Amino acid sequence: MSFEEEWSAARATAAANASMRLNQAPPPAAPGGGADLALNQDHIGAIGSEAYKLHSRLQTDGKHAATASAEAAGALSKAGFASGAALAKANSHWESQVKTLVAACAQISNGLNYSLTSHAREEQQLYAEFTTSKLAEYLK
Repeated sequence: MSFEEEWSAARATAAANASMRLNQAPPPAAPGGGADLALNQDHIGAIGSEAYKLHSRLQTDGKHAATASAEAAGALSKAGFASGAALAKANSHWESQVKTLVAACAQISNGLNYSLTSHAREEQQLYAEFTTSKLAEYLK
């Protein structure tokens, strides 16, 4: 069998499988006539709130061992143990990772808050435009 024949057979099989999967998909349950994207502000708000809580906790809890670790690393190094430098390096990496995670949580929280605000503003604008167009229609 040539490459072209194999390729055609593979494409036909894939298309048949995709068609079967699509034909077996349940109909959309959205009230808007099949819209598949819904913005649930309560869920998004809850996720943003949890991201903010995690951000706040990481800022304090993620650093609670920093001083003790730095002191232990210094004491071990002063006593001539190579593990002192390793502990200092591990502590430095830990602090870097905590900062990255704190920034990511802040970005998630802020992004979701912005999305909610932006969505609400766009909904108000669309409603105003629709209302205005209906009024203009009635006034004609």
